[in-house]
Amino acid sequence: MATLKVYMMLFTAFFFSGLMQLSMAQEKPAAATARVVDATAIDQAVAYVLMFAALFVTYFAH
Repeated sequence: MATLKVYMMLFTAFFFSGLMQLSMAQEKPAAATARVVDATAIDQAVAYVLMFAALFVTYFAH
């Protein structure tokens, strides 16, 4: 059981590091100072949150 928790912590760390890399890749040039809300980015963020919630629900259900 303890090894499963270690694997879950490692997976979570890699998951969040991947999200950080995605946010860095979407960065705009310095000339574009006005921020525009991108509907695709919001949809993707909601999808990530739902997948992460499903992961924890299945983890705690077992």
